[in-house]
Amino acid sequence: MREKVRIASGQGFWGDLPDAPVRQVEGGPIDYLMLDYLAEVTMSIMQKQRSRDPNAGYAKDFVPLMKQILPACVERNIKVTANAGGVNVEGCADAVREVARGLGLAGKVRIGIVTGDDMMARLDDLLSRGIELRNMDTGAPLCAVRDRIQSANAYLGAWPMVEALNRGAQIVITGRATDTGLTLAPMIHEFGWANDDWNRLAAGTIAGHIIECGAQASGGNCQYDWQNIPDLANVGFPIVEASPDG
Repeated sequence: MREKVRIASGQGFWGDLPDAPVRQVEGGPIDYLMLDYLAEVTMSIMQKQRSRDPNAGYAKDFVPLMKQILPACVERNIKVTANAGGVNVEGCADAVREVARGLGLAGKVRIGIVTGDDMMARLDDLLSRGIELRNMDTGAPLCAVRDRIQSANAYLGAWPMVEALNRGAQIVITGRATDTGLTLAPMIHEFGWANDDWNRLAAGTIAGHIIECGAQASGGNCQYDWQNIPDLANVGFPIVEASPDG
């Protein structure tokens, strides 16, 4: 078991600063790079993209990023957890696999994928079985807005990613996983935390919340006299240094 593990955040949303993950990898040392691309509106956009092109539906900018950082990740054994798969996890993994081949890294990178979050194709079946999926605020059943639904996903937590890491994946690509799970999974994997070790799991979840917000956690949300903050354009990016005790 490691005494500590360093997890860096390189992405907080789709379209975030493109050189942030590069700076995290090159500025190291880090053990993991987590990349969060998804929000509810992002999922709807990706579903629309895939409806027009079955090969689309994932964060396309993740692929050229991996082309840029993959050699260094392999050399330094930096693992990547990312929900860049959107609604086409397999397509995203295939694209990264082609990048690895093009870089001469075939056989040197193991890619793990996590699927099962996309519920779109199951909605009508669920409704036909009497599962109403009522709105938590209004109580209205899902059937009342069924014709307007663009995406439907179940949030997956850290544990499927833990399984992928346990099986030797260096890159883990998911669909709609929780933001915190991208950070929590490496901690569980490295330290062997049990699924009822609530204090440590809570600490890892809080760490995930903090670094998922990227530069906001290190001054980017400052609203007082922000115009005079020196070099705010180069605000720092957070890295969590975790220990077995959280």
